[in-house]
Amino acid sequence: MPSSNPAFSRFGGAGNGQQYAGWGNQPQQYGAPGQYGAPTQNDPYAAPSPYAATTTRYLTMDDVVAKTGITFLVTVLAAAAVWALPGQAAWGLALPAVLVAFVLGLVISIKTIANPAATLAYGALYGVALGAISEAFNTVYPGIVMQALIGTFGVFAGMLVVYKTGAIRVTPKLTRWVLAAGVGVLVLMLANLVAGFFGANLGLRDGGPLAIAFSLAVIGVAAFFLLLDFDMADEAIRRGAPAKFAWYIAFGLLVTVVWLYLEILRLLSYFRE
Repeated sequence: MPSSNPAFSRFGGAGNGQQYAGWGNQPQQYGAPGQYGAPTQNDPYAAPSPYAATTTRYLTMDDVVAKTGITFLVTVLAAAAVWALPGQAAWGLALPAVLVAFVLGLVISIKTIANPAATLAYGALYGVALGAISEAFNTVYPGIVMQALIGTFGVFAGMLVVYKTGAIRVTPKLTRWVLAAGVGVLVLMLANLVAGFFGANLGLRDGGPLAIAFSLAVIGVAAFFLLLDFDMADEAIRRGAPAKFAWYIAFGLLVTVVWLYLEILRLLSYFRE
């Protein structure tokens, strides 16, 4: 069954998705000319042995867990290093890090880059931004970062349990709904940002009841994106993707978890106010 996930098209030639020649191939006609020294298509001695060792190592869940853990560790270490900087030095690094990470993230997503250097660089850049943002929030609202971390891990663990138990199954219809909701959230955020430039207030980020409802909706959408990330990992393993694809899965999980953490941080700040 072909996958609807475009991420697998880049690696479609590896693993279980390969198509091999079967018994229905037409044999070469007797006496048909052929290139000297070159085996014919149906030459049994030219076919690769089914017992021959393969150099391709397929993706496993251990690969996904290990690469994701390394990526998150790099992000946390970068955030901690920036937080430890004296004064307001972190803010001088935050904006450039966000811009570079945004461009790099688009390149990784569009080209489906499964590369440790790209994924870890993205994690380090976002770690720099997270360190500065978290320090600023924690200065105004002491203890809020720890609360946001607990909330983020709680949502992550809860959605993992929901996925593993099959309480919510990732179907093509659900995938379309989640992607549509993500696009809708992005459009509203951009509209609110543009309106702010012209002095208008849509009420999505002012801390009022509408802002709280919007943050809750965004957290819900981000939580469902975790289900899509989990399903992508399982599907990649089932289809025999190469082991390096774990870096792309780690990138996707990092994007979703960072988005979830920032939205929970914002929601908690509303209640603190």
